Amino acid sequence: MKKKVVPTSDVIIDPEIRRKARRMIEKPVPPANCVICGSPCAPTSTEGLCWVCRRLKISAWRDSDTQAASQE
Repeated sequence: MKKKVVPTSDVIIDPEIRRKARRMIEKPVPPANCVICGSPCAPTSTEGLCWVCRRLKISAWRDSDTQAASQE
């Protein structure tokens, strides 16, 4: 069985995607600051929080959920 020959003239990656990727590598975007304490945001944060404030928020949610359940 013969292998398929892929012509090298075909564009595999869209030029616009390649251009955006190069721009991101050349000058990366500085991290945003936390809206609570002002320290750099966590890279995965969608709320604009640093990792400490994000953990405090999650802990506060857990505490409020357990208090609501115990009151019922």
